[in-house]
Amino acid sequence: MSRTGSGFARIAVLGVALALALLLLGAREAQAGKYAVAQCGWYVGADASWADTTGGAKFRQDGWCVPPAGQDPFNGVHLKSFTREGQGTVSGTRFGRWRWEAPAGTAISQVRGTWWHALHDGMEHRIGVGTWGGGFDVFAAASATDTALREFVAGFNPPQPALESRLLCARLESKWCSLDRGSWVGVRALTITVQDDHWPVASIGGDVLTGGWRRGGQNVAFWGADTGSGLRLSETFVDGGRVNLTEYGCAKALIGSEWRATAMRPCSLGIGGNATIDTTRFSDGPHSAHHCIADFAGNVGCTPAHGFLVDNNPPAHPRKLTLAGGEEWHRTNDFDALWTNPDQGAASPIGGAFWRIEGPAGYDSGVRYAAGRGRTTLENLAAPRVGVFTLRVWLRDEAGNEAPGTAVDVPLRFDEVAPGIAFERAPDTVAAEDALPEVVRAQVDDAHSGPESGQIHYRRIEAEQWTELPTKFERGSEASTAHLVARLPETLPAGTYLFRAEGLDRAGNTATTTRRADGTEMSLRRRVAVVEARRASAPRPQAKTRLFARLRWRRQSGPAVTIPFGGTAVLSGRLIDADGAGLGGRELRVVSRPSRGALSRPSVRTIGTGPQGGFRLPLPVGPSRRVTVNYRGDDGLEPSRRPALALRVRSGLLFRAAPHTLRTGELVRFHGRVRAAGAPLPRRGKLVAIQYYESAARRWRPVLVTRSDHDGRFRARYRFRYVSGMASIRLRAVALAEERWPYVPGASRPVTVEVSG
Repeated sequence: MSRTGSGFARIAVLGVALALALLLLGAREAQAGKYAVAQCGWYVGADASWADTTGGAKFRQDGWCVPPAGQDPFNGVHLKSFTREGQGTVSGTRFGRWRWEAPAGTAISQVRGTWWHALHDGMEHRIGVGTWGGGFDVFAAASATDTALREFVAGFNPPQPALESRLLCARLESKWCSLDRGSWVGVRALTITVQDDHWPVASIGGDVLTGGWRRGGQNVAFWGADTGSGLRLSETFVDGGRVNLTEYGCAKALIGSEWRATAMRPCSLGIGGNATIDTTRFSDGPHSAHHCIADFAGNVGCTPAHGFLVDNNPPAHPRKLTLAGGEEWHRTNDFDALWTNPDQGAASPIGGAFWRIEGPAGYDSGVRYAAGRGRTTLENLAAPRVGVFTLRVWLRDEAGNEAPGTAVDVPLRFDEVAPGIAFERAPDTVAAEDALPEVVRAQVDDAHSGPESGQIHYRRIEAEQWTELPTKFERGSEASTAHLVARLPETLPAGTYLFRAEGLDRAGNTATTTRRADGTEMSLRRRVAVVEARRASAPRPQAKTRLFARLRWRRQSGPAVTIPFGGTAVLSGRLIDADGAGLGGRELRVVSRPSRGALSRPSVRTIGTGPQGGFRLPLPVGPSRRVTVNYRGDDGLEPSRRPALALRVRSGLLFRAAPHTLRTGELVRFHGRVRAAGAPLPRRGKLVAIQYYESAARRWRPVLVTRSDHDGRFRARYRFRYVSGMASIRLRAVALAEERWPYVPGASRPVTVEVSG
């Protein structure tokens, strides 16, 4: 009884001390991760090992921890160690024991449980912890029988690696304990608190973090590792909000509204998984993701934030879709579409453009795609044949979003077929009289772009030069038909006359003929008798008139003038009679025909002469052109005409060079732009020559030749290799002459670079 009493007193003292130690431990290490392990009770088994230090000859074990479901979870539950009956004696210090080991990276900081025992002849029940040095530190011991179920509790600072319940012969190794009367010890309902101070390590990856723009559902991969209790759950966050929670299978049980482990290491040390992030929940633009994992002890490890880009919305429609050279008819089957991209804001940049061409008879090119970051052009498009077709363009961003419903249309008008043209047959009465009619007519037919203008000329059969007749362009009842009507001069002398008609359609295709619709040559003859008859019937002879006209720009004046780009020339002159007196109040017809390649059409204006017969007309800014002035004549006055005047306009350029100061062998970079008001740039770009001024020869010499893009911008570079000393080099850009370029060569303002050798 004395040993039993002393044992219980020892337990009470230890309980008070341990309670105080636990309070101090909690105050000092409030941040430590801990978890509780339930053992042998609550329908939970035992994650413990049993051993007999005698080699299995003197002790045995028995455990029954999980009764059938529905029964009292503690009815008969036990983990016991027994001495083997009939074995005589057992040497001192020998024992049989149950042992719980904390997983690597953890330690036991507290234990609470129930114990009881039957002890005889020096046998003791000792409960203690295995220490880090390999020792055994007892915190509860009993040497007398006590079969009442009693609770014990103890805390450990520092925490220790193992817990044991021993049935021990508590005598010196040279002594022994009798086994005639069997002894046993039992424990159950253990709650072992394990301390885990190691943070788990989390990792995150997957498609969503591989770079580039993302849309729709995106895979995120995650994994983690732990060295203690094992991983219980993981969470994925986007912009701080949780988008995925994954719980892992752990050995645990819900006991008293608390999850307790049912094994010393309840969870796996390594995990991996995948989830899908619905990016449509987030706005377009940059976002960040991170992943956290928690072990069973509540320790949490998180990855750094990883950025990714989201875009789930297609771009808006292209802005200002147009064609190089305008939306009028083209006679070259080569179209370049240009547009401005919409502002994408925080979303992904434009990554390319879809397009398709549709047209008559169900034609459909199918959907085509042209990639290119920030693309604003489609080049070298072609219509399948002559006619009007529709080009549809819509955009795709770098995330892959596109919406055909945002497509914008522009017409492709292609006509490479020259118009049909033929003179109309003169009335039979005229043919019978062998006389000239008052007017000559030609019909122009074009089924595609339609007739646009024309001109009729004549010459005597023995002459070589054609003379232009004032020609009126009359549209027919149908858009595909028009008529050219030219009034013949009444004073034509007798003879045979040939006629030529020129027709132009809206695409710029021209056709020329000298024949009638039946294929016969368009010729008319005037007899002398007819001429004399008309002269006799004339009420009175008409007075001759003379028309003078010239072009003027600043100090230049004459029938041909060259002006700079954007300059304004003035047409001026005077209408006089045979005596040199001015003819005031007369109406003049001014026809301006732009050079080939210009977008503008021929224009006709009328002006009146002043009191002294003078006239003055400022000409609008534009490309090169031919200007003619005609006076139709009126009562008593003959018509008169001024041969065509040539207004030549130089090309306009902007030109820069950088750097302005450099050494021999270094690069100078040129850039600039060709100004193309009223004219489309050539399909391959505009030819531009970079020149330098040679002072000794007083001439501009070539450096290099380049081409511009479809916007007229050009870039080039040059390396000065043979300059020694100091040299000031003047440079300029020149837009060269080309077919269908309605400007004469023009140069930019010179720039100067300083080169030192």
